[in-house]
Amino acid sequence: RQVIFITARETINHFGKETVKENIHVCTWHMPSSLSPKTYSISIRKGSLTYELIRTSRAFVVNFIPSSMAKQALFCEKHSGLHVDKFKETGLTKEEAESIDSIRIKEALGWIECEVSHEIDLGDHAVFIGNVVNMRWDKFGKRLFMKDKDTFTTTVD
Repeated sequence: RQVIFITARETINHFGKETVKENIHVCTWHMPSSLSPKTYSISIRKGSLTYELIRTSRAFVVNFIPSSMAKQALFCEKHSGLHVDKFKETGLTKEEAESIDSIRIKEALGWIECEVSHEIDLGDHAVFIGNVVNMRWDKFGKRLFMKDKDTFTTTVD
């Protein structure tokens, strides 16, 4: 399954203190879901920081990452953004999204900025369907795929 990074930002209450949280979430359950209107769907585990950020902010960015980011993907998969600044720890560069109140990853091959139009409850996960409000693909490279929880691969030439 292709690995993408979902980025989101929102102010949350953490131990009684209002704090702006920005997070990188590793996602392999995702897909384009409509051409007209353009939508993209992601499945996020309930209770995760990213689930809370997206539910509240109603926005997210899909970041398509190159195969060279396996180490960063593994770190982001194993650490909670509630306690760790994943941008700082992975060395990834955040930049402001252009059309929504969120951040995206500068090193991504491309990205899709989405505003949530629907949320579907599916047991321990929720599917967020986002209306595509902006997108760009301006870099080329092999993308990262997950074979199992800790093993990655990419396409061949």
